Amino acid sequence: MELNTLTGHRLIELLDKKDISPIDICNNIINKIEKAEKNLNALAHFDKENSLERCKNLSKTARRGALRGIPIFIKDNICVKDELTTCSSKILKGFKPPYNATVIEKLIGLDAVLMGKTNMDEFAFGSSTETSCYGPTRNPWDLERIPGGSSGGSAAAVSADEAIFALGSDTGGSIRQPASVCGVVGLKPTYGRVSRYGLIAFASSLDQIGPITKDVEDAAILLRAISGHDEMDSTSANIPVPDYMSGIKKSIKGLRLGIPKEYFMGGMDEEVKNSIKSAIEKLENLGAVCENTSLPHTEYAVSVYYLVATAEASSNLARFDGVQYGLRPENIKSIANMYKKTRKEGFGDEAKRRIILGTFALSSGYYDAYYLKALKVRTLIKKDFDEAFKKFDAIITPTSPTAAFKIGEKISDPLTMYLSDIFTISANLAGIPGISIPCGFTKSNLPIGLQILGKPFDEEMILRIAYNYEQNTEWHKRRPQL
Repeated sequence: MELNTLTGHRLIELLDKKDISPIDICNNIINKIEKAEKNLNALAHFDKENSLERCKNLSKTARRGALRGIPIFIKDNICVKDELTTCSSKILKGFKPPYNATVIEKLIGLDAVLMGKTNMDEFAFGSSTETSCYGPTRNPWDLERIPGGSSGGSAAAVSADEAIFALGSDTGGSIRQPASVCGVVGLKPTYGRVSRYGLIAFASSLDQIGPITKDVEDAAILLRAISGHDEMDSTSANIPVPDYMSGIKKSIKGLRLGIPKEYFMGGMDEEVKNSIKSAIEKLENLGAVCENTSLPHTEYAVSVYYLVATAEASSNLARFDGVQYGLRPENIKSIANMYKKTRKEGFGDEAKRRIILGTFALSSGYYDAYYLKALKVRTLIKKDFDEAFKKFDAIITPTSPTAAFKIGEKISDPLTMYLSDIFTISANLAGIPGISIPCGFTKSNLPIGLQILGKPFDEEMILRIAYNYEQNTEWHKRRPQL
């Protein structure tokens, strides 16, 4: 039995029956990584020896936490104490945090086994995992194509069975879009549901940590594990965390689902459009009531996002200067020279581009014209969702306008690249939860994702809809043949 191909909840059943041990799972994962990783490049840092040691220790323990010794990989922008955490950037070369992120503390407390870090776009700036200092990650379904981004390493690792569970972060679609193009499940929680303490910030008002898994049930398990109020994070919501598994299997008969016309735009791939329409028909066959609706300010979402996100990024990345941690160049002549040289050599092109854009938007004379206006339109985008949710239980959209594109195809055209997140950005601006699940494949065997958006803190609803769809289709059972 290839344990690495099983879901987390199936492995938990086998562990509870004592049919297997954590070390068995770990060895299967390691074998897969040794075979596949040279082609995928999904992992930024892999700690084989410590992973084995942790599993051996857990294998000797009779009673284990809720995650039972299941291995998990962590996106490279989430701090793990004394382990490399670099945001896949040269500027954080060699950085080992002195503390754990809150989500890491929760996972360790539930006996998950941390196996290493996944590759990502530098500082989460990208939609293709091509801007990493470790080189691009490749899509397991077609090694010439991107795995999405910025959590492309996490999505590729889960898709290729190098990982059972993985964590990503989502600022404008960075969990959902790679989940879509890699054929796995990716969930962005409501802003404030999961602590951001220990997540190296891109855009503080948009970032959220979330799960990337093989199926919806695993997403529910992992979301439960990492959610909850945290006094270390001032944006963490003090709201009870439900048992997501308790309602996931309820029928969706009678639920009202909105289909926003703005998401079925010109330029969307025809195969994607057809798959989404078929998915909507399936939801209707399961008893849901699907109706057209409108989110009129959707057309401004990309513009708003790339003003708000870059402004916050330029502020957050000001701390990386060669003084306290990470890269410090040689032959420094002065403090000013050190700042300049560190940032010039440490940041990649996309990071520099976003810092410059954000600094411009915040500069005197342009703040009101750009950043402040973007904040006002952001409020209108949120109001669109508020109005829609008065009538609907959830909103159904495509996750990405296309399947995975080829590596190098869009990297030299930032504006085209930015449009890869056109369907996912609005959820971050509004702070609402969203999930992407497999809903079809192109003729060239590339995955297509269905996005389900929910009311704030109603992850239960989107998991329920996703689970019902998943269990009545076969898409999630298909795996890439590496």
